[in-house]
Amino acid sequence: MNGRLECNSIIKQYKDGRTALKSVTFDIKLSGIFALIGRNGAGKTTLVRILATELLPTSGMASLDGNDIIRDAKNVREIMAIVPQEARPIQWMTPRQTIISSLLWRGFGYGDSRKRADDVLDQFGLTGYKDKPNRFLSGGIKRKMLVATALASEARIIFLDEPTTGLDPISRKELWDVLNEQKKKRFIFLTTHYLEEAEALADSIGILENGELLAIGTMEELRSKVRYPYTVRVNGGMDLTSIAGVVIQENGGYQQIMTSKEEAYSISKRLIQNGVTFSISPVSLNDIFFFFAKRRVDGEKE
Repeated sequence: MNGRLECNSIIKQYKDGRTALKSVTFDIKLSGIFALIGRNGAGKTTLVRILATELLPTSGMASLDGNDIIRDAKNVREIMAIVPQEARPIQWMTPRQTIISSLLWRGFGYGDSRKRADDVLDQFGLTGYKDKPNRFLSGGIKRKMLVATALASEARIIFLDEPTTGLDPISRKELWDVLNEQKKKRFIFLTTHYLEEAEALADSIGILENGELLAIGTMEELRSKVRYPYTVRVNGGMDLTSIAGVVIQENGGYQQIMTSKEEAYSISKRLIQNGVTFSISPVSLNDIFFFFAKRRVDGEKE
C-alpha cells in the first residue's frame, strides 16, 4: 500500500507529572512490518494508543495515510485495526462468535463474516477451539484469537501491541509465519520487547527508551549507525580498556565488545593466548539496542 505514517514531536505527559513520550518524531512508509522495540515502560503502548486514536497526545501531531489522528480520527479508525496489550475477549463468547461480531461491527455481511471467521481460525490453527467459550481457553490461545480477529478485517493498517506475550515458542513461530505473509498486503505496526522477534520479522525498527526514540531504520541502517559490524562476548576478567570499540559490562562477569573486523581478529588472538572463553558474531539487534541505550545513559551522566 502507498502512504506514510508521520509523527512530529509527539509528547505525552500525565497529570502526575510523568512524561511517557518525549518529542517522538519519525516518518516511515506504510509498508511491511515496523517493529518498535524497548523495555517495559519505554512508552511503546502509549505511542500505539495515540496513533490508534485511543489517547490524545499532550502536544505534537501524527498522520496515517494522510489522515490526521485527531482531526480525521474517524477515517483513521476505518482503515486500521488494533490488538491492545491489555485486550481481553468477552468470556461467554466463543472465538468464532468473537470474530464474527467484530466483522459485523465493521460493516461486513453475516455470510461473509462467517466465512472470514472460519478461514482465519483455520489459518491460525484454532479450528478445534472455535466453538469453545473464551473463558475456557488458555492465555496464549486467547491472544492468537485476538490477533486473528484483527487480521480477519480488511484493515490496511494493523497495530499489534506485544502480540506474542504469553505464547509458547511453537505458537510464536506460527504467528511469525502468518505476519510475514500478511505484511505483503498491509502495514503492520508491531511493538515487542523480544529483540529476536523484531529482528526476524521487521522491515524497519525503531528503538524507544524512556520515551525517547533513539534510532530508527532497517537492520543495515542501524548497523551503520553503530559503526561496529562485529561483537565479541568475553567470559571472564581481562583488561580490554585499550581496544578500539565499545565495551559493555554485562551481569555475570561478561564483557560485550563492539568493534571492527580487524580489531575483533586482534582481540580474538589475545583471548586465545590467555585462555579466555569468548564468542564472536556479527552485530545483532540486541547489541544495537544496548549500544544506543548505553550511549543515552552515558550522555545523561556527562
